[in-house]
Amino acid sequence: VQLQASGGGLVQYGGSLRLSCVAYGSIFSVFSPKDMGWYRQVPGKERELVARITSGGGTEYRDSVKGRFTISRNNSKKTVYLQMNSLKPEDTADYYCNQYSPSGTSDWAWGQGTLVTVSS
Repeated sequence: VQLQASGGGLVQYGGSLRLSCVAYGSIFSVFSPKDMGWYRQVPGKERELVARITSGGGTEYRDSVKGRFTISRNNSKKTVYLQMNSLKPEDTADYYCNQYSPSGTSDWAWGQGTLVTVSS
């Protein structure tokens, strides 16, 4: 499975972006049961979980993005989305998606992320 994130870019404070992540090489029966997560990483810092979505559509968010970000999924397209509104400079990071696990590990390789830059 190859994960490809897209949709990042440069946006002003308060702006919006919609990220997409496609799990190429997976099939519906493999992707749909997986809990998926969006993660972000700033150079020099550890990768952090931003949001996760269960196979049944339940969602959780880190406190700093609650009310601003929305995670969703389309299993038929093997795609996970992250709608980001009211963006802040501290949201600037490389964003990735992958399976979610409490340990943070995954047997799917981390694909190339998509860079989000929020200007003040």
